[in-house]
Amino acid sequence: MKLLKILIIAISAICCIEAAAQDNSTATMRKGSRKNDSRDSNPGITTRMQQRMTTPQVSDADLSWMRVIYRQLDLSKPANAPLYFPEPPLNGEENLFRTILRLVADGKLKVYQYLDGREIFTDQYALTPKDVLERFHIEYTPAKGSTDKRQRFTVEEANVPADEVLSYYIIERYEFDKRTNRLRTVIEAVCPVLHRSDEWGMEPLKYPMFWVRFDDLRPYMSTQNIFISDENNLPSCTYDDFFLLGLYDGDIIKTRNLKNQSMVQMYPDAESLKHARDSIQASLDSFERKLWVPSLEELHARREAAENKAAEEALTLQSDSTQQAAPAAVKRTTTKRGATKAKRTATVKAKKAKKAKTAKPKSAPAAATRSVRNRKK
Repeated sequence: MKLLKILIIAISAICCIEAAAQDNSTATMRKGSRKNDSRDSNPGITTRMQQRMTTPQVSDADLSWMRVIYRQLDLSKPANAPLYFPEPPLNGEENLFRTILRLVADGKLKVYQYLDGREIFTDQYALTPKDVLERFHIEYTPAKGSTDKRQRFTVEEANVPADEVLSYYIIERYEFDKRTNRLRTVIEAVCPVLHRSDEWGMEPLKYPMFWVRFDDLRPYMSTQNIFISDENNLPSCTYDDFFLLGLYDGDIIKTRNLKNQSMVQMYPDAESLKHARDSIQASLDSFERKLWVPSLEELHARREAAENKAAEEALTLQSDSTQQAAPAAVKRTTTKRGATKAKRTATVKAKKAKKAKTAKPKSAPAAATRSVRNRKK
C-alpha cells in the first residue's frame, strides 16, 4: 500500500511539472509572436517572405563581367501604364506610387536620398518619413502610436501627388556569374520622379524623390495583383512579376562610367544619342549569345535565316529597280518616237528645199513681135 501511494504521488508530481512547462512554453510562444508582430505590423508580410524575396548577393570575385544601367520608365508609354493606373484607387487597387508612399509614411519602408550620380544606400543617407513628406510639400497628420524613433503618419488620398509621378528611374545590374555560367539582370533600386510645373506654368520640371531598394519593396509588390492587358481584365500579374519579367519599356539615360556623366551629357545630339542607346541595348542583348560556341542546329538555323534575309533583300532590290526602270523605258520610247518624227519632218523639209533649188526658173513672157508675112504686106 505504501508503495502504491508513493507511486501515485510521484505520477501526480510529474504531471504537474509537465503542465507547468507546457504553460510556460505557450506563454513564450505568444510573447514571441507579439514581438514578431510588433516588428512587422503588416499581416500580409512575414519575416520568412522578406528573406525569400531578398536577392542573393554575389561576390565580385565570382563575377567575370558586370554593367550598371540607369533607365527611365515613362508612364505615358503603353507598356508602363500598369504602374500608373488605377488613379485614383479603385476597388481596393492602387498604383505603385500610392503603395510606396503609404509604406514610407507608415514607417515600413526605408528610403534614401537621391544624389545626382551617386547612389549610397547607408544609414547616413537615409530619410525619415517626415523628411520625405515635408521636402515635397505633402500634407500629413501624425498616426496613432507615432514616436520620434518610429515616425508614423497618415496621408489622405487627395493629398497623394500620384498624378504628378509620371516616370520612374531604375538601376539595373547585368551580372555574369562564372560559377553558374549565367547572365542575370538584377534591379537594384527604384526612384519615383515628380513632374511639377512652376508658378509661371512653364514646362514641368523633374524632381527625383528618393531611392527605394528593390529587395525592400518586393515583399509588398508581390501581394499587389495588377492586369497588364486590355484584352484580359483579370489581374493575373503582380508588380514584382512585372519588374522581374522585364515587361517595362525603359530608355537608357546613363551607364556607370569614369566621368559620371549621363547619356545626354556624353551625346548632346539627338541622332547620336539614339544611336548610342541602340548600340548599348544591342550589346546587352547579344552578350550572352556570344559567349558560347553554337551547335550544328543553331548554325544551320542561322545560315537559313541569313539566306532567307538575303533572298528577301534581293527581291526587294529587284522590285525597286523594276519600278525605277519602267518610267525610264517609257521615257526612252517616247524620246525615240519624237526623234524619229522630227527626223522625218527634217528630211521632208530638206527634200522640198532641194527640189526648190534644182527646179528651172520660169522664163518671162516674150514681147509681141510682128510677123514677117505681115511685115511684107
